[in-house]
Amino acid sequence: MRKKEKVVYREKINWKKEAALLPGYAIVLIWIMFTAAFLFWIIAASLSTSREIFSGNVFKFATGIHFENYVNAWAASNVSVFFGNSLMYAVVTCVCVILISAPAAYVLSRYTFLGRKPMKFSLILAMSIPEVMIIMPIYSLSAQYHIKGRILLMILYIFLRVPFTTTYLLNFFASLSKSYEEAATIDGCTPAKTFWQIMLPLVQPALITVTIFNFLSVWNEFFMALIFASSSDMTPVGVGLLQIVNGMKYTGDYGGLFAAVIIVFLPTFLLYIFLSEKIISGVTGGGVKG
Repeated sequence: MRKKEKVVYREKINWKKEAALLPGYAIVLIWIMFTAAFLFWIIAASLSTSREIFSGNVFKFATGIHFENYVNAWAASNVSVFFGNSLMYAVVTCVCVILISAPAAYVLSRYTFLGRKPMKFSLILAMSIPEVMIIMPIYSLSAQYHIKGRILLMILYIFLRVPFTTTYLLNFFASLSKSYEEAATIDGCTPAKTFWQIMLPLVQPALITVTIFNFLSVWNEFFMALIFASSSDMTPVGVGLLQIVNGMKYTGDYGGLFAAVIIVFLPTFLLYIFLSEKIISGVTGGGVKG
């Protein structure tokens, strides 16, 4: 028998519509070119000497490519310590926030009980309060109860991310069909088992997306760490870079400074490169409407 040929219909390009979008394309293109040029300059500076940076000859590499800048930044400038601290804060925060917010969002979106609406409103209210307004009460309480160090920073990061994460997950759980829970009940699943084994995996794209947002937020956090990181052993990358900048007047190693910037920037860049599709699906996706 003769095989049927698969016919592919291509939509005609609407040139009038595309022409109307040209100004937007131009703005995006200019922004991409500016960002790329800025990023390439930093990479070139991280492989150059301080003299080449100040003379504006970072792309010539007259004295060669200096990969030792990365080694010096990682070891001598304590970037390894800052990197490890930020990684620990981010991972612990992301795990704990999901363990708290996912069950809370599920209960708030799927069950009706007294105080449900005030709880939702309080989450929105908590997100709207600036961090600068709660610094002094937190500092006073931490001194009163002798809570300090890494434990204090992780507690702060967790509680600061819980309102956003819970609010973000509410709509995803609310959009899931009730037939999942009905089928689980018929099979004899308890509510807790239904949540962990059935409902939670269904919102996996949202979990991945909100975890990436939380990771980036903790990784780039500066203000809380500046106030509560009392020693360099617990300093994350944001405050660590500030310390490196302040130390430039003594070391003058600007190549090492830009190498440290690249090292700090690399995790967030890789997250966007490899998980961009997950982020988009988590933002735009949802469950089956019930």
